[in-house]
Amino acid sequence: MGTMVRVLVTGAGGFIGHHLVSFLRAQGNWVRGVDLKHPEFGASEANEFELLDLRKGEDCTRATAEIDEVYALAADMGGAGYGSPDHTQSLRNNRLLNLHSIEAARQNRVTRYLYTSSTCTDPETCQSPTKGVPRNEEDAYPATPQDACELANLSGERLCTQYRQDYGLETRIVRLPDVFGPVGPWLGGRESTPSALCRKIAAAQLEGLDEIEILGDGKQKGSFCYIDDCVTGLHKVMRSDRSEPLNLSQDRVVSINELADVVAKIAGIHVTKTHVPGSQGVRGRNLGDTRLKEVLRWEPQISLEEGLRHTYRWVAEQVRELASEYSFGVATFPLPHGNK
Repeated sequence: MGTMVRVLVTGAGGFIGHHLVSFLRAQGNWVRGVDLKHPEFGASEANEFELLDLRKGEDCTRATAEIDEVYALAADMGGAGYGSPDHTQSLRNNRLLNLHSIEAARQNRVTRYLYTSSTCTDPETCQSPTKGVPRNEEDAYPATPQDACELANLSGERLCTQYRQDYGLETRIVRLPDVFGPVGPWLGGRESTPSALCRKIAAAQLEGLDEIEILGDGKQKGSFCYIDDCVTGLHKVMRSDRSEPLNLSQDRVVSINELADVVAKIAGIHVTKTHVPGSQGVRGRNLGDTRLKEVLRWEPQISLEEGLRHTYRWVAEQVRELASEYSFGVATFPLPHGNK
């Protein structure tokens, strides 16, 4: 019997990190989870969970001690619908935690280091809701990222490349799209677009309404990945010999309006979409999955419709539980009906 692999998941208090910890434990790994907070919707299955600030070098040294492999998910996230982000602070935080994390991994002789980047590294000039041509990994350059957060992602990718070239650290880079699924944010601005739509339609169904609000014209398009496929893909990339970035996505792009229609069908209701002014996020992005298939001999297995069915059931239950806490009835249920 081989020695158990000791794995660190940073950002283990977040949606993807929480699921990844459970997945890695099921694979027989010893897992340490690290974050600034515990998971919101249930206890972590990590063998060891520590509250650490990875912007600090000493905390990164502690997190990576006696660790074989690192899944680096920790990030200061932005996102449409979450107010006015402080881009300077986000850039600073992400640069610090990326620099300290990978350097601590090197010093503690970690053997493999997987960095989760974002598909938003795709040039902003290429975003269009009308273009259907998939964007491949190399199309991120010449770089014109959407904002400071995505500039930090590109910087983090380059950092991995340099550490591999200069120090021999086996690095892996995965660019994630909008990941969704149960047991994750569904209210408050940090939720995925599918989760936000599930919340609005569940609330409308509960209140007997036939209308939901969507920020902008609803023609914004994007690629999506269900959480089970996401964590499986991350594990497969870590085990692969691919060091260059990989898009973890299905080659399918859908609009917000189309997503809303799918969720409404799952809920068994018809809703009228009212478009209101507000932050629209990315206008359009279609990710190529050709390289993912070539490298992994695998592709995401769960369809958008199946993933949304699982997600809707869970979100609808959260909506019902929250509604039951209000004594003034469902008719005035105070859930937001905006996109996020």
